[in-house]
Amino acid sequence: MGRLDNKVAIITGAGSGFGRATSILFAKEGAKVVVADWIAKGGEETVRMIKEDGGEAIFIKIDVSKTEDVRKMIKTTIDTYGKLDILHNNAGVVGQLAPLHQITEEQWNRVISINLTGVWLGMKYAIPEMVKKGGGTIINTASVGGIIRVPNTPTDYHVSKAGVIMLTKVAAVEFANRNIRVNCICPSHSLTPLVENAVRGNKEAINEFNQRAPMGRMATPEEIAQAALFLASEESSSFITGEALVVDGGYTVAGRGKQVVIR
Repeated sequence: MGRLDNKVAIITGAGSGFGRATSILFAKEGAKVVVADWIAKGGEETVRMIKEDGGEAIFIKIDVSKTEDVRKMIKTTIDTYGKLDILHNNAGVVGQLAPLHQITEEQWNRVISINLTGVWLGMKYAIPEMVKKGGGTIINTASVGGIIRVPNTPTDYHVSKAGVIMLTKVAAVEFANRNIRVNCICPSHSLTPLVENAVRGNKEAINEFNQRAPMGRMATPEEIAQAALFLASEESSSFITGEALVVDGGYTVAGRGKQVVIR
């Protein structure tokens, strides 16, 4: 028996990185997974991987910052599976590194709309369906960048992830009496496509990222997925809500290292 047997889970940003690893893990644990992503190729590949492993999944193309896309995602889930048990708001972008006064309004709005507004929209349209069925679980992907200043990390990213943490806490209190648990995960550096694209094969940068945490390495996407499974499982976390679960190898406790210069 899996920990998520008979559960229906939506995971956004599921075409790669944390989202893909979590989708595959949730399916292995018995969940029917709605794989949501802006890039169809990645999302469809995640679905293929789940099905090849004996799991059940469908793909929905979505821009999490667009109201109609989010409403369609929720409706398709209900139409297909009849309910929604778990929402994992995972989709996000990093943005472009620049001094605060040089960030354009377009850049700022893009990061905030995807990373923060997208989480709010997901909850806004998922919660009524969870209330109807008597409860549910929401997991939001925040970041250690929502807690501390991380070198070489854009201002708008920091602000968006801090907003996700507070949005998580507010929602947790507001819906605790409706049997809806709301938590978030705060990962540190992990070798996902976002990080790989940023360092572009720079071995010095990768080594520096590895050395920032006392454990001496970055997380794997699978380790972050295990944290999501912990928060999704009633067996593991039935009395946990409003939590910002830090998964960082000790970085926020005793972060070390120099600025990473990516050329």
